[in-house]
Amino acid sequence: MDQAAGRATDVISLHEQFGQIDIYLFDQLLRGRIAPGMRIFDAGFGSGRNLVYFLREGYEVFGVDSDPQAVEAVRRLSSLPSDNFRLESIEEMSFPDSFADVVLSSAILHFARDDDQFLAMLRGTWRVLKPGGLLFCRLASSIGMEHQVQRKAGRRFLLPDGSERYLVDEALLCKLTEELGGRLVDPLKTTVVQNQRCMTTWVVRRSV
Repeated sequence: MDQAAGRATDVISLHEQFGQIDIYLFDQLLRGRIAPGMRIFDAGFGSGRNLVYFLREGYEVFGVDSDPQAVEAVRRLSSLPSDNFRLESIEEMSFPDSFADVVLSSAILHFARDDDQFLAMLRGTWRVLKPGGLLFCRLASSIGMEHQVQRKAGRRFLLPDGSERYLVDEALLCKLTEELGGRLVDPLKTTVVQNQRCMTTWVVRRSV
């Protein structure tokens, strides 16, 4: 096998193993913060791109999404019981309190209409996390582009890329971390996509 073919095989193998996993979630795996035996919960799993690895490796995986097509797609992706993946809103999930070791919230919370819905979605997400568990959250923010976003109402902003999102900032995330009874596992990290948008990674450990 020549080098080019070998590299292509490696790429295919990596894609099969990890899917299109968020690179910052992959970082948490590399650091050993998510390990076999942990129960994974994805609050708003969409296409299931962050679940491919966990399903392949035999983790207990659960989650909700409000899109029927997304739920069916993830059920087809998994050999787990279909009830693990439910058609529900994050604000009104039927899963019990303190259910999962790791809760994922990837590109979900910034779709909140207003403060009330944002807090309801966040509380619903936090509710299913066990004491000592890890919340991995990626969401849109104004960090690094404060002068390039246009306020529409409250924390709803028009972004340069033309989308409208509920945006957080550093002060709010630090305040919420304290109010939830958590602590930052990593400093807040924000990716600024040139003249388009900002995405912040918020990783919180729930107090025991």
